Amino acid sequence: MASYRSGRIDIRKGDITQLDVDAIVNAANQSLLGGGGVDGAIHRAAGPKLLEACRELGGAETGEAKITDGFDLKARHVVHAVGPRWRGGDRGERELLEAAYHNSLRLARDHALGSVAFPSISTGAYGFPIDEAAEIALRTIDAFVANHDDPETVILCAFSEADREVYDATAARILS
Repeated sequence: MASYRSGRIDIRKGDITQLDVDAIVNAANQSLLGGGGVDGAIHRAAGPKLLEACRELGGAETGEAKITDGFDLKARHVVHAVGPRWRGGDRGERELLEAAYHNSLRLARDHALGSVAFPSISTGAYGFPIDEAAEIALRTIDAFVANHDDPETVILCAFSEADREVYDATAARILS
């Protein structure tokens, strides 16, 4: 695990569904009703009450974030962030990914959550290039924590070692 900004930003490899934090972020689709990848894993680990809670939210637009309880997860809450599908980079994808991270952090702050963990939003089935996504995530998180006390700790939880290495290299370059 690597830490930056006096321990406020951590990068690690792991299973986000197993983290004992105030909130984990779900890389959700617009329906918020589950899917593949991290979205499906979070829904399976949280149990059927998460699906019921998500139905009540009525979906979300790309770049938006909404919050539910964590139900059977160790995390007390799930922030459902809808990242963009990569379509070549000329359809506002970067701005929408930044909005997904920023809106998730804003929800964490508004709910006085001390710790929040993010997956690599949009880099799986949505095809966002990992190097660009890592830079957007880290710049957005760094700017947010520089101006707000909550969340106290932000974790970037990479599923693969290769993704963790990209996040570490990007952090070393832009957060040092």
